Amino acid sequence: MAENEGWVQMKEYFDALADAVCRPTPDAVNLVMLNLASEVSDFVRFNRGAVRQMTHVEQHEATVTLVDGQRRIAASISLGGDADADIGRLLALRSELAADLSMVPPDPHLRMPQTVTDTWRDDTDAALAPLQDIVAQVIGESAGLDLVGFYAAGPVVAAFADSRGQRNWHRVRSFHLDWSLYCTGDPAVRDRAVKSTYAGSRWQAADFSRRMAAARQRLALLERPARRLSPGAFRAWLEPAAVVEMIGTLGWGGFGIKSRRTGTSPLNLLESGGATLSPQFQLTEATAGGLAPAFTPTGHVRPDEVPLIVAGRCAQPLVSARSAAEFGVAANADEDEYPVSLSLAGGSLDPAGALAALDTGLWIGNLWYLGYSDRQCCRMTGMTRFASFWVEGGEIVAPIDVMRFDDSFLRLFGEGLIALSNEVELLPSNDTYGRRHLGSVTAPGALLADMRFTL
Repeated sequence: MAENEGWVQMKEYFDALADAVCRPTPDAVNLVMLNLASEVSDFVRFNRGAVRQMTHVEQHEATVTLVDGQRRIAASISLGGDADADIGRLLALRSELAADLSMVPPDPHLRMPQTVTDTWRDDTDAALAPLQDIVAQVIGESAGLDLVGFYAAGPVVAAFADSRGQRNWHRVRSFHLDWSLYCTGDPAVRDRAVKSTYAGSRWQAADFSRRMAAARQRLALLERPARRLSPGAFRAWLEPAAVVEMIGTLGWGGFGIKSRRTGTSPLNLLESGGATLSPQFQLTEATAGGLAPAFTPTGHVRPDEVPLIVAGRCAQPLVSARSAAEFGVAANADEDEYPVSLSLAGGSLDPAGALAALDTGLWIGNLWYLGYSDRQCCRMTGMTRFASFWVEGGEIVAPIDVMRFDDSFLRLFGEGLIALSNEVELLPSNDTYGRRHLGSVTAPGALLADMRFTL
């Protein structure tokens, strides 16, 4: 069922599947659920400023889940797009699951939705430019450059239905272009690159041109002799991509109620009051403003917003349905309690004045290979990557050799946070393993008083 068959037909197709599969059955089953994961995507790989691979992927997968008391069983199949044929296969799958359900051990923490809540999101106002136009612009504006990149775009659907009558529909059309420009002059600097991203739901040729022009300017700066800095603490400006890496790392067990109740969260000190972040730091799981669905695969509906950190202090945790049953609180997240629509609020600093505000220190474009060196103290370590520079008097002087930082996130964004930019950037997940994923992080740039580097 290709995208050009129309938006309405896709919804009608799912409704037909749901009406057939989720109707009451004579089987000893309390609840029947149907999930749909669908995409029609274009993928393009660029290398040395040319197209090296172009792929069109259309895939639709349905998952049938049966619940009887505290027992749950599920299985998935690929769909072919013919409603009658797919319904027959799904009904056969449902019968097989019903026959096996009694052999599944009870799950004491299984909790299904208690109310019927429908949701609807269909981004029909998205405007993806024709693929040939995008490819032509990327190749044209990278003429003479060693561009390496990856483009993914198209509609992605997530849908849910159950035998109680609940219906949830989520369809977004988005694109994501991730590219790097490599130095091509002196062989000694050919491993240096400027990494850039352009993503959204409406391709704007002028916007891409502006980003490419900025990348070209940084590329010229990378040709300069590198500055080797000794380990120490440096005033630093983190571009949004670097901030995204850091707050994304917090998501590894930082916000879930399970990790907090078991003492494994890297934000334990923040929650206990042993540390605070800057009052400027406002972090939200902003489902309404992100790309991810407003419902979980089990039909639990997420709030539009979950305030995670307010004025530098812990607010609400992310709670899965299992944790909700265990701890007696409301569910607001997927089973892994991992954020999918993180949003760090912007501040007051105009990015155009970031160099002047930095004055002397490090301009960090990207961070890489992040992890925890001391999880209990929320101490992170990672490497600078791509276009990072030494700045003096508000002017970029030289690129820096790769450096490793090792510092407490609570200190960096606590007493060390000077300002956040007043512009934020949405960076969607570039995960395409199995299918395109809809997670995203929105973040501003950050000016830090000092950032500690060990190598």
